[in-house]
This record gives sequence, C-alpha cells and structure tokens, in this order.
Amino acid sequence: MVKFGILAMLEAKIGKEHEVAAFLKSALPLVEAEPGTVSWFAIRVSSTTFGIFDVFHDAAGRDAHLAGEVAKALTAKAPELFSQSPKIEKIDVLASKLG
Repeated sequence: MVKFGILAMLEAKIGKEHEVAAFLKSALPLVEAEPGTVSWFAIRVSSTTFGIFDVFHDAAGRDAHLAGEVAKALTAKAPELFSQSPKIEKIDVLASKLG
C-alpha cells in the first residue's frame, strides 16, 4: 500500500496556461524513470490552477522524487510560468485504490 504522497499546487501566470500544461505533460518520461514513484498525476483544476499528485511506498521514494529531475525543472521554470511559488506539500495517504 502507498503511504506517502506529494500534493503540489501551481498557479499559472495569465497567458502561460498552455505552456504550463505542456510542461507538465513533458515531465511524464522523467517520472517514469523514477522507480520509487508508484503513481503520478498532472492535473488541471481551473483555467490557471494546475497540480501534481503523486504517491510512494516509502519516504525514501518521496524524497528521491523531491530531489529528482521534475523538481529541478519545476524550480527552474517557476519564475517564467507561475504567478506565485508552487505550493508543495508532503502528505500521508490514508487509503488508496490503484489499478
């Protein structure tokens, strides 16, 4: 069972919504290369609000993801794409159904 997660909320700058969506879609191959990431979702909540939700079996997998290529790319692109700093929360998964 997955027990650990990350919830990141991202607010796109006006006019950058399509670039944010493309950036999130382009991150999938990077996440697929992470053995500790069980499931990863890039989501759109509204026209300018996006999110990333991912889950892990252990804290080590979560920490590796937070230090990985997607996190580095997100940090590098943040000033260009987002109206505010991404809000990244470590979360605990209470129950889940995968697959």
